[in-house]
Amino acid sequence: MDINFKVLKQSTKSRARLTEFNTAHEKIETPVFMPVGTQATVKTLSSLDVEKIGFKIILGNTYHLYLQPGPDTIAKAGGLHEFMNWKHAILTDSGGFQVLSLREIRKIKKSGVEFRSFIDGSKHHFTPEKVVEIEEKLGSDIIIPLDICSEYPSDHETTEKELEITLDWAERSLRAKKRDDQVMFGVIQGGFYKDLREVAVKNILSLGFQGVTLGGLSIGEDKNLTKEFVDYTVSLLPENKPRYLMGVGDPISILEYVRLGVDMFDCVLPTRVARNRTLFTKDGPIKITKAIYKEDFTPIEEDCGCETCRYFTKAYLNHLFKAKEYLAPRLATIHNLYFMHRLIQDIRKAIAGDYFEEFYTEFKTRYLKNSK
Repeated sequence: MDINFKVLKQSTKSRARLTEFNTAHEKIETPVFMPVGTQATVKTLSSLDVEKIGFKIILGNTYHLYLQPGPDTIAKAGGLHEFMNWKHAILTDSGGFQVLSLREIRKIKKSGVEFRSFIDGSKHHFTPEKVVEIEEKLGSDIIIPLDICSEYPSDHETTEKELEITLDWAERSLRAKKRDDQVMFGVIQGGFYKDLREVAVKNILSLGFQGVTLGGLSIGEDKNLTKEFVDYTVSLLPENKPRYLMGVGDPISILEYVRLGVDMFDCVLPTRVARNRTLFTKDGPIKITKAIYKEDFTPIEEDCGCETCRYFTKAYLNHLFKAKEYLAPRLATIHNLYFMHRLIQDIRKAIAGDYFEEFYTEFKTRYLKNSK
């Protein structure tokens, strides 16, 4: 399908930009943050909850959904959208990162990846063709081909060999793709070697993918190194394709990488830290179980419109977490995702009004002031 990608506004002082493109279920407006629904659910929330917050796209995980309940079961349900009752867009990653992180129970070959299930130890084989077949059964709007995310650190020779396999898999994935209603993004690997990143960009672009994914970043390296390679990789990319950075979701990093020209983000961080008692605020994250909140009968943020802040107080969340009530992570997750959605909306307004640099400085200064 034609995604009809458009750059609507370009910042005059940075690479920050507003774009839009079509998918089968939703027009995607960027910058955008995608909550992670690994197993067809954003943890602790229903699809209706996520929709109510305002999100129009979420992420699912091919590896986990393949293992349970299985792509055939989801296909029989009418696809992932019907299965989880989600009317908007879904992006599924290939599951390659999850498979490749299981060092002790997987083996990389040119044909694909052999691995054992973390559930029951059963043996499985992912090829580029099989991953595409799984994603087509899932019916997601944006699909990511199988790739190799090199370990960090990794020497040049190993990274180069893995990049060669990734590029071969990318070509095979495109040949295997049958559904016209799904958009496939190519993955740019190459580790932390600029010459290999150049090779990756040149080859991925030559294959004609409708979008590009910056892979192999934010995998344990220093944040300054991440920033350097995001900056460098984006500088090699054309203006006419969406740019997706995998696995980045803290508020400051999103600000930094929007500034460098990234359009799309996903990360488990906002929901994971919510379940672990940390709540985002414009004055930095807070640990809600601290004693100072035991009798604090104010909302997490006075000007927040989320369901949690409208109806409940810090004292109540403090109590729920300490009492180990199931409601605690749910209310915390609602707030953190609302915070992320509002941040993205504020970023979009700032780019549209051409005051993104001012917003960037003000938000960052205030957020970091009490975060140390």
